[in-house]
Amino acid sequence: MTRIVFFYLTSFGTSLLGNSITAIALPLLVLFTTGSPLGAGAVAIAAAVPAAVAGLLMGSLVDRINRRTAAVLSDLISAAALLILPIVDLTVGLNLGWFIAVAVLNSFGDVPGITAREAMLPAVARAAGMDPSRLIGLRESLAGVSLLVGPAIAGILVASLEPVAVMWVTSGIAALAALLTLVVPSGAATLPGAQQRDSGSETPGSVFDGLVVIFRTPLLRVVVLLGLALAVVLAATQGMVIPVHFAFQDEVGFIGFVLSALAAGLLVGGGLFAGFGTRIPRRRWFVTGVVVVAVGFVVIGILGPVWSIFAGAAIVGLGGGCMNAVVGLTFVENVADAQRGKVLGAQNAIMTLVPSAGIGAAALLIEVGSLHLATTALVLLWIGAATLALLSPSIRRLGQVSSPSASRNSQNSPV
Repeated sequence: MTRIVFFYLTSFGTSLLGNSITAIALPLLVLFTTGSPLGAGAVAIAAAVPAAVAGLLMGSLVDRINRRTAAVLSDLISAAALLILPIVDLTVGLNLGWFIAVAVLNSFGDVPGITAREAMLPAVARAAGMDPSRLIGLRESLAGVSLLVGPAIAGILVASLEPVAVMWVTSGIAALAALLTLVVPSGAATLPGAQQRDSGSETPGSVFDGLVVIFRTPLLRVVVLLGLALAVVLAATQGMVIPVHFAFQDEVGFIGFVLSALAAGLLVGGGLFAGFGTRIPRRRWFVTGVVVVAVGFVVIGILGPVWSIFAGAAIVGLGGGCMNAVVGLTFVENVADAQRGKVLGAQNAIMTLVPSAGIGAAALLIEVGSLHLATTALVLLWIGAATLALLSPSIRRLGQVSSPSASRNSQNSPV
């Protein structure tokens, strides 16, 4: 592994680890400070919309400046935002308004940072002489590791420190990610000259071009819509179904292990793709991943013994790791380098908004019906979305690199 790849992956994993720890510690801090679960929900909602806006606006900026610079700036914004909380706590004291303000500011670091690092990948692979499929597989495995160890580290920190003190740690992790990104050579994240000029000549109104490219390109449209379905079902399962089920069983201590099982599956799925991605047709990876995810959701939906829910989560992660790697390559191969930031920013923006919808829908189904009604509806949603995606003619083009003219033609073809 070259130095470029090592520091790219290390900075990616460090940033994701910090986000994972913050996702556990921040709601607890809000809850302990305000004493209101509704307050924690208000902070989450307050962050979602600005994060989506940031994804659109900053995605366009990522295409105009060096992507390494964009990633570093995003990490520094996150570090500064998280640092505000312990400083305010030591001075004037925290209240809900401070949490909402920090959540909004932090949203302008998280999504753009993810977008910048995703957009860097083809250039990093090219500079390192590595096949992009292998680098994406390694990245997905690293995401699994971060999600696996992040909650465990958060639990240790929260148990040994006050939740507000954990923010010092997460702020430092964001700053460390910025430093690690600086070690990546600037040339590995710079647009080619002609593409840089083309990107820089666009008008400010073009921030919505990422959405236009996605929904006018059949292949991208299919994989993004399927990704939205996965985000809804996964958020509803993790954020509502599993906690309610274990609460009913008086086994709330098992909730965190479900996320660990999911992360372990992602680690294996990404690792398999990194090792064998070029030997097996892309479409076969995708179909297998979609079907495996369906099997995992069915196993979870039965709500059987604890071990079966862990197994179902691991199966979902395994399929998701394979599927996500193919989706990542699809964006690499079908989006021009000069537009990749805004297209990935648009994708990340809409993915930021949908989890709350899934959690809300699951809560409504549980309230008016039952837990099994919610799990049945979620499984049927995924199977329906997966079936429509797999029957789409555009999926047959997975793995085919679009030329500029082919891309323009495909935008006018039916799904």
